[in-house]
Amino acid sequence: MKFLFDLFPVILFFVAYKVADIYVATGVAIAASFAQIAWLRFRKRKIDTMLWVSVVIITVFGGLTLFLHDKTFIQWKPTILYWTFAATLLGGMLLLKKNLIRSLLSEQMELPEVAWTQLNWAWIGFFVFMGIANLYVALNFSEDTWVNFKLFGATGLMLVFVLAQGLVLSKYMEEKE
Repeated sequence: MKFLFDLFPVILFFVAYKVADIYVATGVAIAASFAQIAWLRFRKRKIDTMLWVSVVIITVFGGLTLFLHDKTFIQWKPTILYWTFAATLLGGMLLLKKNLIRSLLSEQMELPEVAWTQLNWAWIGFFVFMGIANLYVALNFSEDTWVNFKLFGATGLMLVFVLAQGLVLSKYMEEKE
């Protein structure tokens, strides 16, 4: 369910784009992102740092897209978001000597230190790759292809990556009696 909640602005962006254009879709994505924050506040739920970062980036890059009437900014937004996540994970590891993936997931699973380190590096690499993939599609294909990639390609790649991580990590999982 959280996965669909996280996809809410992207899905609405996609629908608005198909019905109208990239500028209407950008406005819808910004509004949907703020609606997510409002919904979580209304429900008195914790708002993840990643959601705050996402809202700031969509507001800045979406705002520039609308203000300058230039789709380039919204097309760069996913790359900036992915690379911000990668830089945060890398910075946490190198500067703070803290594995942020472990901080996020340690309550859900127990892993040996080597697995946490591998997981952190895997996510850094994945986010770097996703930023490059987004730019490649945005710069080499039509706007329509990029919008389709944003919903289906990026989501599909994320799903495949998460499933692959699950398979890799399964060797560390123990069944509890």
